[in-house]
Amino acid sequence: MKRLLFLTLFLFSSALFLQSNALQAQLPRIGVATSMENDSLLKAAGFDYIEEGARKLFGPAVPDTTWERTLARMEKMQLRVPSCNLFLPGTVRLIGPTANEQVILGYVDTLMQRARQAGVRIIVFGSAGARQLEDGQDPEEAKRQLIAISRKMAVVAAKYDRIIAIENLNRTEDNFVNTLAMVTDIVKAVNHPNFRITADIYHMKKENEAPAAIAAAAPYLVHCHIAEKEDRRAPGTQPDDFVPYLAELKKAGYKGNITIECRWKDMKEECRSALAYLRGQLQQAYR
Repeated sequence: MKRLLFLTLFLFSSALFLQSNALQAQLPRIGVATSMENDSLLKAAGFDYIEEGARKLFGPAVPDTTWERTLARMEKMQLRVPSCNLFLPGTVRLIGPTANEQVILGYVDTLMQRARQAGVRIIVFGSAGARQLEDGQDPEEAKRQLIAISRKMAVVAAKYDRIIAIENLNRTEDNFVNTLAMVTDIVKAVNHPNFRITADIYHMKKENEAPAAIAAAAPYLVHCHIAEKEDRRAPGTQPDDFVPYLAELKKAGYKGNITIECRWKDMKEECRSALAYLRGQLQQAYR
């Protein structure tokens, strides 16, 4: 009888272990948008990757000698850098009378070439300064201009097998592309496989955009950002409930990464608890 009980408990425990491992394998990988100087700290805390700034690492303004040193440092990192944010500076205008196609595409070409060298596949396209409306600019005409230049940027990205992933930004940061729904409309119109979507859950929350917007974005969704609505703090601070948004990712069959892009008060003290909280929310959503 004892032997049968032991065998039953063993089989039950094994089933739970296998179920837990299977669930863990389904969950998105979690990284942090930060400097690669935090590589050792975040590796020890259990994160999967770092998301750095594209302009800072390999933008055209970075001299070749500096870029070569940066590339050598990246190759020695414990964590990889599969994605970068901070794509275009505000001086490279995409829409309006000062937009210069030659300058834009030259900038994108250099950046994408270096991104390929670094193994960075996804470039997140927020860049409010480059795309925001100027005084008196017609939003519909601006949208047409943004779609047209985005299609051309996508062609350059394809040349280097990189992906530009446009993201939604709330209206305190950008006066133009404020919702995931609008991002989805733009990406549909661009209609290019190298121009896709980053869904930023923090900005969705700031704009009170429903989680259901993720379902419409799903066919084009390759990346995700997250932070708490209040003061853009790390997950678990309030704590915010992300489960409705994460459940939409699960329904969409999302296989990409989730980057914590937040304001840390003390990264060293907060990062482990933020990771544990977000993993717990993902387990609820994906179970």
